[in-house]
Amino acid sequence: MAVETNGDILISDVIAYPLTQKLPQPTITSWGRYDEVSIVLVEVRTDAGIVGIGETLARFAPHAYAHLIEDALKPRLVGQPAGNIAAHWANMRRALSGRAGGMLLEAISGVDIALWDILGKAADLPVHALLGGIGRKRIDVYAAAVNWRDDALMEEQLDELLEQGFRQIKIKMASPVADACRKIELMRRRAGDEVALCVDANWAYGLDEAVEVGKALADCGYVWFEEPLAPENEQGYEELRRLCDVPLAAGESNFTVDQAKRLVTSRTLSVLQPDVARAGGITETRRMAELARAFDVDYAPHIGMSGIVCETASVHLSAAMPNFRIMECEGDRSPFKTELADLAPGCLRQKDGTLDVPQGPGLGLQINWDAVERLRAPE
Repeated sequence: MAVETNGDILISDVIAYPLTQKLPQPTITSWGRYDEVSIVLVEVRTDAGIVGIGETLARFAPHAYAHLIEDALKPRLVGQPAGNIAAHWANMRRALSGRAGGMLLEAISGVDIALWDILGKAADLPVHALLGGIGRKRIDVYAAAVNWRDDALMEEQLDELLEQGFRQIKIKMASPVADACRKIELMRRRAGDEVALCVDANWAYGLDEAVEVGKALADCGYVWFEEPLAPENEQGYEELRRLCDVPLAAGESNFTVDQAKRLVTSRTLSVLQPDVARAGGITETRRMAELARAFDVDYAPHIGMSGIVCETASVHLSAAMPNFRIMECEGDRSPFKTELADLAPGCLRQKDGTLDVPQGPGLGLQINWDAVERLRAPE
């Protein structure tokens, strides 16, 4: 039920919990090997007793993020009406000068998600309904990911994801290019023609290399080529779009809508992939998705190495955005997804590549505070 109050629900406290986990299996990309990652869980309390939960992408140095949230953002929020989310976003953005991005935007993301959670709980509505949802009860998800390893291990991982019922699967690619092109063909043969495959390069290539890899992807019918170049190389993306036939996807490295603008408005990208725990939370990610819609670009949320709160916030956005295409679904079954809340991770809930949308108030999950304590990052 909606909460009865005599006026505005006021923010009474903001608490940041730096958390660290060992991954059940390492994630291996062109960047390297990840055995351990972090996040920051954000709790926003109110004088009405409603508590909102958010998540900040803080893969390393989580205590630095927690200090930023509690020292720079909390004083701007306590005592203010919780529902004034747009005003809070603008005020938090002014906590640090300089161009928008980095730790500040990732910190804002966690607070913003928590404020939307509060708003939904106060209204007794799921977040996707507050966003003007279009009635999706289930969303499509794709498996992430087959890691960059030797051929046998990649084939084994691909087979496991196929057995789980996924109909689209992401493959990590790196250098050397000749090896990448060979693996692209190997993965296609192994998966068969009925399964959609996409590639994530994590900025592995220069332009000429990306053109060569892109040709192999187009020849093998891959559905997109994700982050082939560094995100700052926008001209390179535009040239690559002209030089290869496979659709381009990017956006997980963007912090704000203006950083997505050039490649979206030029339709260099076919798929925009902001991460809600990095890109200013639900407020700014929604703006990115709406910009993409205006230029006929699909929205496909990124959630790599995140926790259950990021994943669930992404599900709500996916349910609401008209240009939603498909959402990333990690199969790592990490403690951040399996232990932190009463909602099982998407990789365990998905069926035949689709996932139920939570219908409870707010984000629709309850935090396991014992797990929060177990996962606290060491000082």
